Amino acid sequence: MEHPVTLATLLDIPEAYHHVFYTWCAMAALFVASLILRRRMQLVPNGLQNFVEIVIGGLEDFTVATIGEKGRKIFPLLCGIFLFILVQNLFGLLPFFDAPTANINTNAAMALFVFIYYNYVGLRSWGPRYIKHFAGPMPVLVPLMLPIELVSHLARPLSLTLRLFGNIRGEEIVLLLFFSMAPVWSTLPSYFLFLLAKCLQAFIFYMLTMIYLQGAMEHAH
Repeated sequence: MEHPVTLATLLDIPEAYHHVFYTWCAMAALFVASLILRRRMQLVPNGLQNFVEIVIGGLEDFTVATIGEKGRKIFPLLCGIFLFILVQNLFGLLPFFDAPTANINTNAAMALFVFIYYNYVGLRSWGPRYIKHFAGPMPVLVPLMLPIELVSHLARPLSLTLRLFGNIRGEEIVLLLFFSMAPVWSTLPSYFLFLLAKCLQAFIFYMLTMIYLQGAMEHAH
């Protein structure tokens, strides 16, 4: 299967750096959108501001309902992760663009950041007592639970990486197959399904990050 013509190929960017280019494009898109929203901010929201407030407000309410009031402190990070991944995912539906999350390196970088951050939050919250999160409920079970918990936590970045990569990469391949086997106009209804799937994958990454942070901030039982 021939590679489609994209913005990165038109700009003669090496293929190994395509995902980096589209990641920077996603950051630029979010930055420009935030500037536009800031300049058009109104007390009575309408249009795009109303939509963004509904999305962000809904995510914040969901976070607070799940974690509690302390969830408001980490919500800016969670919201940023969700919007960043969502924009990257949606790039795969735009002509001449590609989803950087279809590259495993992009997802591995985000997963490692989440892993480092939630452990940092746990250490900052509990200090040396954070080790109790890995020790199990009873002292006698420490020799058994400690290695199991350590392996479980070390597997989280791999799980985050492969889940997002597999879903987005699979959707990209299916979309290319649709385009190669049928006229473009006949594939348009499938865009709604892919749009839903890409939003869902961003939300899953957001939700798992929230769960990891919640576990790090909670008292070890």
